Amino acid sequence: MSTPRGLGFGAAAIAGLYTEVTEEQADEAVSAAWQRGIRYYDTAPHYGLGLSERRLGAALRDRPREEYVISTKVGRRLEPHTGGGDDLAHGFAVPATHRRVWDFTTDGVRRTLEASLERLGLDRVDLVYLHDPDDHAEQAFREGYPALEKLRSEGVVGAIGAGMNQTAMLTRFVRDTDVDVVLCAGRYTLLDQSALRDLLPAAVERDVSVVIGGAFNSGLLADPRPDATYNYAQAPAELLDRALRMKEVAERHGICLRAAALAFCAAHPAVTSVLVGARSAAEVQDCADQFATPVPEAFWQELHTTGLLEEPS
Repeated sequence: MSTPRGLGFGAAAIAGLYTEVTEEQADEAVSAAWQRGIRYYDTAPHYGLGLSERRLGAALRDRPREEYVISTKVGRRLEPHTGGGDDLAHGFAVPATHRRVWDFTTDGVRRTLEASLERLGLDRVDLVYLHDPDDHAEQAFREGYPALEKLRSEGVVGAIGAGMNQTAMLTRFVRDTDVDVVLCAGRYTLLDQSALRDLLPAAVERDVSVVIGGAFNSGLLADPRPDATYNYAQAPAELLDRALRMKEVAERHGICLRAAALAFCAAHPAVTSVLVGARSAAEVQDCADQFATPVPEAFWQELHTTGLLEEPS
């Protein structure tokens, strides 16, 4: 199995993240990604209570299976729910047809993956991550990781890893297990380089691939404005000011801040892929255009000299 490379498609948004997305919009977004040469697609049961997996599977069904890499996640098992309502409390504008149950047990990992394969309409996935095991470390290391290791040895999955919004436990996975890939969301961006302290050096040392998610820190680096979000909450004034100053520098050098944000993530030697979440074909096109935009060296120099970006130690 090839490691995820280049720009990747994060499929949370097409499952109605924050606001509803139609079937047609979701299909158009995935089609646009394919047309722009994107061949890595990431999903999870958590995203829209399985809707992301169903939509992604349907959109890729007629694509040559050997030409793309697909990842999903385990750790949140879905159980049917008949109480009605919606899932907006968890961020998705979908009916609450299921409820999430944290489960990193051996049986839970296998059952969750089997259900994902059914929703995706596939007989295998290339990569499976343990999803957000922050509060379940003991079970994740004692049962969840060995379960994935066994699935990999059986050839059910090609590669295994963990995906989180923190670096400490991801670094532990890199140092203490035989993961192939880790997905680090939001901790290596123009506004947060905390992954440089532990995760990225460990990944280089152990030859573990790193996929970066949250390159825009959930919105602030995509479009800095007073109502922008940072890590899924209202952006603090100090970070908004910093992002706006970065945007001014970018425009002075003839580029968009989004291009710089993506280029920064992709430049580290441990990073093999950068995931972007897109809910429409237009957003996909923009991300692909920005990812392909060369960022002048003078832009980075100005960020460093003005203190907007620390020099790497």
